Parts: sequence; C-alpha cells; structure tokens
Amino acid sequence: MTISEQYIKRILSARVYDVSSQTRLHQARQLSQRLGNNIMLKREDEQSIFSFKCRGAFNRIYKLKQREPLAGVIAASAGNHAQGVALTARELDLDAVIVMPVTTPQIKVEAVQALGAEAILHGDDFNAAFEHAQLVATERGFPFIHPFDDPDTIAGQGTVGVEICQQHPEPLDYVFVPIGGGGLAAGVSAYIKYVRPQVKVIGVEPVDAACMHAALAAGKLVDLDQVGLFADGVAVRRAGAETFKVCRETLDEVILITVDEMSTAIKDIFSETRTLTEPAGALAVAGVKKYVSQHQLKDKNIVAINSGANINFDRLRHVAERAEIGDSREALYAVSIPEIPGSFMSFCASLGKRSITEFNYRHNSGNVAQIFVGVELSGGESERERLQTEMEQLGYSVLHMSNNDTAKLHIRHMIGGHAGEQLRDLPERLYRFRFPERPGALLGFLSAMDDEWNITLFHYRNQGAAYGRVLVGIQIPESAEPRFQQFLDNLGFAYEDESDNSAYKRFLA
Repeated sequence: MTISEQYIKRILSARVYDVSSQTRLHQARQLSQRLGNNIMLKREDEQSIFSFKCRGAFNRIYKLKQREPLAGVIAASAGNHAQGVALTARELDLDAVIVMPVTTPQIKVEAVQALGAEAILHGDDFNAAFEHAQLVATERGFPFIHPFDDPDTIAGQGTVGVEICQQHPEPLDYVFVPIGGGGLAAGVSAYIKYVRPQVKVIGVEPVDAACMHAALAAGKLVDLDQVGLFADGVAVRRAGAETFKVCRETLDEVILITVDEMSTAIKDIFSETRTLTEPAGALAVAGVKKYVSQHQLKDKNIVAINSGANINFDRLRHVAERAEIGDSREALYAVSIPEIPGSFMSFCASLGKRSITEFNYRHNSGNVAQIFVGVELSGGESERERLQTEMEQLGYSVLHMSNNDTAKLHIRHMIGGHAGEQLRDLPERLYRFRFPERPGALLGFLSAMDDEWNITLFHYRNQGAAYGRVLVGIQIPESAEPRFQQFLDNLGFAYEDESDNSAYKRFLA
C-alpha cells in the first residue's frame, strides 16, 4: 500500500470545519499575465487565524479527544500553530497552554491570550520553548500537540488539497506548497498524488531553512546547524519523521528561495489581493516565479498555497527594501569615481534616464571617491549586467552588491569613510552577529565583550524580527586572541567573519 493510499481515508474523514472555512482559489490575473501561465492562489491567509494551522490542530485534538478523556493540551509555538491550538481548545472547551519563546512579538502573544489560552514565555528560540513545553506537559498531565509531525495533523492539513481539487476540476499541472516541518506539504501531496497523480507537487523552502530539502538529498533526517528567521513560520531545524516519510514518496521536488525572492512575492501578492502575507505565506508564489523562469513554462495551470498572513508590521520596512532587488527591479553597486569637481554629475549622466533609488557618498581626502548607488531597472538581470558593462567601459571601477547581505543589511546605512590611520598598527576585524531581539539583549551582548578589545565600528538596525543583527568592527591585541576566541565559542549566538567582505573593503576598511 502506498503512502497516499494510507492517508486518503484519514484526509477524507478529517474533522476541520468546526474552526476552519473552505478558502477561495483566487485567480491571480496580474501574475498570470506576467508569467504566461494560469496562476491561482489558495487563500489560507483568509482563515480566522490567518493561517492553515487551524485545520491540523483541530483534527489532531478532536481525534485525540475521541480516544481518551482530555482536560487540556499544550503546544510550543511562536505563531500560527499556537493560535490553531488555542482556537481548537476554546471550541472544544479545553484548557490550552502555549509555550512561546521570549522573543515572540507581543502581537502574537496577545492573539493567543485573546483566544483564551495561557501563554508561557520561555527561552530565546523554538527549541528552548519546545523542551520546556515537554516538562510542563508532564507536570500538568496534558498531551503535547506537535505542530506538524503527527498523522492526524497531516490529514487535517491535507484538506487543503481536497479543496484545491474540488475547486479546480479542470486539468491541473502544478501545486506549490511551502514547507517548514512538512505537515502541509505531506498532507496536500499525499491527497493530490492519490486523486491526480499526473499533477506535480513542488515543495518550497527558504534557502537558509531547508530541512526537508536536506533530508531528501541525504535520504534521512538532517539537523541544520542554524536556520534563517526571516520566514519564521517555516524556520525549522529538522523535518518531522512522519512528514519526511510522506514527502519522500509524494513530493516531486523541493526548490529553495532567498529573502529577496520572498520579499518580492509578498509585494506580488499585495498587488493581486491587497493582503500582506507573512514571508512563509509568500514562499509558494516565490517558488512559482522561480520555477516558471527556470523551466520556461507556458500556459500551465498552477496553484500556489498562500499559507499565512501573520506578519509583524515592523518587518514591512525590511520587506520593502528587499522586494525590488528580489525582482531585479533594482541593482546596488559600489562605484569608484574621481574625487574632482563635476565627477558626480558625469556619473549621473552615465546612468541615462534611469532612476537612482539610493545614493551614499562621503568626501575622501584622496583622489578617488567611493559611492554606494541603487539604480531602478526595467529590463531585469540583463539590464543590470548591461549597465555594469557600460559603466566599466566609461572607466569606472564597479562592484555589484545586490547579492551581498552585509552590504544590504548594514553597509548601505553607514557609508562614512574608511578607517583612520589609528587602525594601521592593529588591523580591524569585522564580524556579523545574530542574537535574540528582546529588551536588554544588546546591552548583554556588549557586556560580554572584554574592555581590552576596541570596538571600531558598530551597526544595529531593528528589522522587526525575533533576532537582531549587528555588524561589529573590533581590534584584538595578540595577547587577547585566546580570550576572544573563547568569547566567540561561549557566546551562543550565530556569527560570521566578514573581514574579507568586498563591500566592507570598498567603503569602510
């Protein structure tokens, strides 16, 4: 018996509509016209909790309640699963305890509390909250409701696939599904492969949180060393054992998406629906755009699942900054121009009638000036390459920086000149750190540093995310090197050495 055969009865008998609704299959006319295919959006962002998670949570808890006496449930989540469990518990008259990381935005904590659940804040990340939830579950005698790795949860999410097939009885070519732990992808692909085996089901993950992609490539479950948190709804280090078993048999492929591509997809969905999806909710649309371009698809019927719209308002600034780059509508360059009167005007003239989206410049005492410039594009990647060639033919030294994260996150905001002569004797080293974004976190980070180390550069900017990002320039005397390495080892934060970053060398080193 195939996996799909094992799951078909579970999915068709899933109990979800006590708290969920059948969401629309929305015709994305603008995207369809641009991409030359018939693109439809499955609007799970229209659920009462703005996410598909209420389906799996209700089916799991309802079936559990049918089998055994139940007074309450417990879950660990920083977002959509928490609200799904809280909503289900309220509907079934159960107590609900949700353990959430301390870094969880207050809007999500309040949403869980508004549904009648008890919210316990513990730890800096999901793993810490997960471990604490197990202890609380034992203390209170409540069953733990896993966010994705349970057959009843998978079956509940699979009802999304049932609705897609009912709403589009005509031929269907592709369905794109976002993947975190894999519950939605497993349920949807298991159902669709049973009723319409010719349809290709494509999973979509962030490139920096690709646990299912890694597991499928290795043929076994893989623990990622760290995960990116831009798409916090799918920031999972390890896929589920059950979801992996299902996806290995029923998914056709998993493709990976960058932050810029997700940001652009959020903008695309807003243009179509006037709804702001969260990054994880826009993954499928980003996957459609990438896959269509890579495979030159034409006139295909394609469904993308918009999985959620629980975005923090503070994150929109970051999304807007990255959206134009993700769609090749803006390019960032570092350009060396002569430090002489009239050179700025000459450079602007070389760009023709293109709009300048950003320009950073500081007078330098030498005879060469470094500028950081953003240019609006209308011809995509080919125009970006052509513009760089044109500038180089005019004698400018040009460095393309649209794909340089350090440049986009930090350096564009701090163009101020190169390091002074005082750094000649003891070179500056550059590090990027990521630490939990909560009150006092920045002070705690600074307090852990030794007074003997001289901070020569510092940039921090709140992006409205659970983790803050800091760029630090630092001088380390040779005698303090062992203590500095011990500091890095014991810090417990993700960090990267950026001392050789090209944008840093051009503007700040």
